[in-house]
Amino acid sequence: MTTVLIVEDQPDLRDLVVHHIEAAGWTVVACGMGHEAVQLARQRQPDLVVLDVMLPDMSGIEVCRRLRAEVATSDVAVIMLTARGAESDRVAGFEAGADDYVPKPFSTRELMLRVRAVLRRRGLGPPPAPTPAPGLLHSAGISVDRARHRVEIDGHEVRVTALEFRLLVALLERPGEVLTRPHLLAQVWGVSPHLQTRTVDTHVKRLRERLGHRGEAISTVRGVGYRFDIAAVGS
Repeated sequence: MTTVLIVEDQPDLRDLVVHHIEAAGWTVVACGMGHEAVQLARQRQPDLVVLDVMLPDMSGIEVCRRLRAEVATSDVAVIMLTARGAESDRVAGFEAGADDYVPKPFSTRELMLRVRAVLRRRGLGPPPAPTPAPGLLHSAGISVDRARHRVEIDGHEVRVTALEFRLLVALLERPGEVLTRPHLLAQVWGVSPHLQTRTVDTHVKRLRERLGHRGEAISTVRGVGYRFDIAAVGS
């Protein structure tokens, strides 16, 4: 059973989100405090956390960091809800490990579209509509099925987050080419390439760890960016 944890301190808004998530057929757990959210995530191990940034006891950013830091909750999908429109706040959420964000005020339709998309990528939602020639990517023992959001290393499936998946696709689509940090910020994160942030480096490090020894194919070009180098691990 797919479980969604809703973390929102405004009761009316929390009840509204709970209603729509339950109506979609998913199990819902809800709370309004950051510390409680961390405890519930440990106990229930939800598939997705819809997480408000502004909480009374700690920020949603810190909650997200704690979830990512623990083995039991490191893979949980996180959608941030934030009233802050500044790009730097969105980047802070991504740096903490969030998969997506929805700015307040938001429509429940938009939120549900984001929720369905994240769960679908994890194989927990309705099957995706057919896309034109989605294609498969395969190189250096790494296989990516874009239509099914599936990654395999030497024939064995590996779980990755939505952002890690987009980052891997960006690198695999242009093997041997150096992709700069600004380029990756714009293509993968959809934020300004002029921002000064370490989020690209942080996510590349996590992606390499997910890929095991095949992660060596992602080479660092000092002072520039990253390149998918087939020769680094062989084919």
